[in-house]
Amino acid sequence: MKNVFAPGCALLIYKPELGMKVFDFLKKQFSDLKEHTICCKHEPKLAENTRVINICPGCDKRYRELYKGVSTVSLWEILSESNDFPFPDYKKKKMSILDACPTRDQARVHNSIRILLQKMNIDLIEPSKTREKGTCCGDNFFGKLPVEKVKEQMKNRASEMPCEDTVVYCVSCIKSMHIGGKKPRYLVDLLFQEETQPKVFEPDDWHKQVDEFINTH
Repeated sequence: MKNVFAPGCALLIYKPELGMKVFDFLKKQFSDLKEHTICCKHEPKLAENTRVINICPGCDKRYRELYKGVSTVSLWEILSESNDFPFPDYKKKKMSILDACPTRDQARVHNSIRILLQKMNIDLIEPSKTREKGTCCGDNFFGKLPVEKVKEQMKNRASEMPCEDTVVYCVSCIKSMHIGGKKPRYLVDLLFQEETQPKVFEPDDWHKQVDEFINTH
């Protein structure tokens, strides 16, 4: 089986240098690892029996469901079994978590992420709607509802988080939790002790940026 690493469009827009840090670590585990930057919404052009190491929940779902001969595994699953990654210590900092829609039915993802939070000494306070019962951050309503209604959905979901600091593992969820008044803590940022930055967060502007990036990748 051949492995490739897909950082995903959203991370390459958000902090491409973080994608490179992840890639550098993974290359120590998989010596022949190649980076795959074709967006998962396009035909991946991968050889049979290729496994895609993903970060983006949308990538996880599309590689899992759409492309013959391609399998996928999340970065979180790989890191949860790692004894080599230098996990930072957040000294029992209390945080909530927002599980991403595309992996709502994937207990393997939920479990591995929570192992990572334990390894980083984060005191996780789960919301009432979590794991398989989690609901959308609001971003999936973009294009279906007026933007102000979308932002209301984001604020409603954010209000369900017990803690101000909210762990997310989807870049769009960063934007939603910021709009909702919470402090998003993106999982890749947490792993490398970086602050999570909302950057472009207005739904119209963010989706335009993503669509333009997808079209060129």
